[in-house]
Amino acid sequence: MENKYLNEAIIGNKQMLVTYTSKGELLRAYFPSKDNRQYINYFHTGVKINNSDLIYLHDDINNVYRQYYDTDTNVLNTEITNTYFNLKVVQIDFVLIKENVLVKRYIFMNDAKIDLDVDFYIHSELLSDLNNYVGCKVIDSGMIQYAHDFTFSTFAKGQKISRHQINGSKETIKRGEIYDKDYIGMSNDSSICYSLGTIKPLEKKVLDMCIVIGENQNISEIEDEIERITKIDLNKEYVKTKSYWRKYVKDHNGLNYKEPKNAYEEKIYDIYKRSILLFPLLTNSETGGIIAAPEIDENFTQCGRYAYCWPRDAVFITKALDILKMDKETEKFYKIFCKKTQSKNGMWEQRFFTDGNLAPCWGYQVDETASVVYGIYEHYKKIKSEKFLKDNLHMCEKAIDFLKKYIQDWLNINGKDENKRDIVQEEIENKYKKEGHRYHISYDLWEMCEGIHLYSLASIYAAFECIINIYKVLGKNVSDFENNRLKEEKIQKNEREIKAIQLGIKKYIEENMYDEQRKSYVRNSQDKKMDISILGAVTPFNLFKPKEKKMQNTVEMINLNLRTYTGGYQRFEQDNYRNANPWPIANLWMTLYYLESGEKKKAKECFDFVVRTAGKHGFLGEQVDNEMLKPNWAIGLGWSHAMFIIALEKIL
Repeated sequence: MENKYLNEAIIGNKQMLVTYTSKGELLRAYFPSKDNRQYINYFHTGVKINNSDLIYLHDDINNVYRQYYDTDTNVLNTEITNTYFNLKVVQIDFVLIKENVLVKRYIFMNDAKIDLDVDFYIHSELLSDLNNYVGCKVIDSGMIQYAHDFTFSTFAKGQKISRHQINGSKETIKRGEIYDKDYIGMSNDSSICYSLGTIKPLEKKVLDMCIVIGENQNISEIEDEIERITKIDLNKEYVKTKSYWRKYVKDHNGLNYKEPKNAYEEKIYDIYKRSILLFPLLTNSETGGIIAAPEIDENFTQCGRYAYCWPRDAVFITKALDILKMDKETEKFYKIFCKKTQSKNGMWEQRFFTDGNLAPCWGYQVDETASVVYGIYEHYKKIKSEKFLKDNLHMCEKAIDFLKKYIQDWLNINGKDENKRDIVQEEIENKYKKEGHRYHISYDLWEMCEGIHLYSLASIYAAFECIINIYKVLGKNVSDFENNRLKEEKIQKNEREIKAIQLGIKKYIEENMYDEQRKSYVRNSQDKKMDISILGAVTPFNLFKPKEKKMQNTVEMINLNLRTYTGGYQRFEQDNYRNANPWPIANLWMTLYYLESGEKKKAKECFDFVVRTAGKHGFLGEQVDNEMLKPNWAIGLGWSHAMFIIALEKIL
């Protein structure tokens, strides 16, 4: 597959996720979920004007581009002006709300003083392999590309193709000379052409293209579906789609953000609204699973891929969803996705597909498990539903039981009453200590370093605090707790044990994760590097207070070691991933810390860097190019947008 690293625009609906370059090239189309599967290797469009060679719409030296969304929508417009022929093409891309149809509307306008004879070409290559080989069948209005388990149909509304080529299209398409007598063939790339005829000066013509992805089935049923879709009034659907998204933004304006008064506020407003429009595109509407970002690196050339659901990332995102009045989506994540993905021993693995199936992983990360418990109580604080807590109590207790064993295994902290020691259990545990650890050591949240990490311990501490608070809520408000003495005694015993472990965690951190020479906390007990995630001990996990002297010293060291000359913050010292660029997450973490410590001016400086380096559509990436000051990796990262919303709530 081609490497396509920058999704600079994103559209979709509940089941489709579609991404584009800034020049309007269609990069990816996911269906029926946001993470599995994607069909396109490339989808190139172009025009042949007055017997010219093919002029690609996404790549020509004479093309000038302008791209923008219709206000408050996921309807994308890309204006492409070919300055040689003075032909302007307005490409409008949107996905219908109640139908899984991607509409690509092309408006051709002749701004020249001569007639322009225009042919429109599509050259589509789908992903194919020996176990699912792609072929093509040409129909009057377009083509059906298909494999054993899917069809990818591209067709026009009210327009027949003029010519096509199934085999050998790569050799002829650039000259715009495609011809094939066969209507069906064995090729994963095929081309079709539509003759638009003569467009006179100041005249315009419209071509509506539809892309429909579905299961491979009886050919007559596929043809019937195409015929049905061609009868849909796309003008009405265009209006409905814009109305739907504008209402969505209005309904989810959880911060009651007012109309901006200046350019700076306008940029904040753009990121805010784009976050509202992005989150549903990342979310599985059935399970509540949330992908980290639209995929960017299927070939694993620079990363382990992004279109999976990490429980940790999703917990940050659900906190933003709650702020934006998307609490039903949050509840679905915990009650469906998390229950489905929890292991028998109570833990959560690194990442999953959004349908709940286990995704490719490369190590254990204990904060994934702790974060879920933390997130459940945070959601309760927003909705105040004891039923929600009760429905998820067993899941939380299983997770807490795992975390206690994990802490006992690696830190030798058990919190048990010395007067009630289980000798047999101790013998078993001592045997494990001699032979090795029972549980796998954890990676840090950046998934690069194994060991005992301050952030991970802080997340576990917070999970323990949350289960104690959950017990307090349910103990007061759920009658069967009050009437079940054995359950109450078990809870009280559990609370005593947890509080003792919490004290042990704090003691361990002070003894092993505070560097007396640097006078600061360090990220783990091995490499002692400065790491932005140390701030997690303050926010969100509240292990330390922001104005504790040791934390203030740590923040000074972070500023000395992680702040770049542009005002952006790196993740950690000697970070070499993707050229060690700043991360919006890091700046937003500093923003949250300074807000907690009451240093509003410093908070604004950190926040401003994120605002001024956002993409032109309001998207935040995983990183910011420190020279170009714009997103350059994993654009539309859910975690970045979530931290932005969390910080913005505290700023307003």
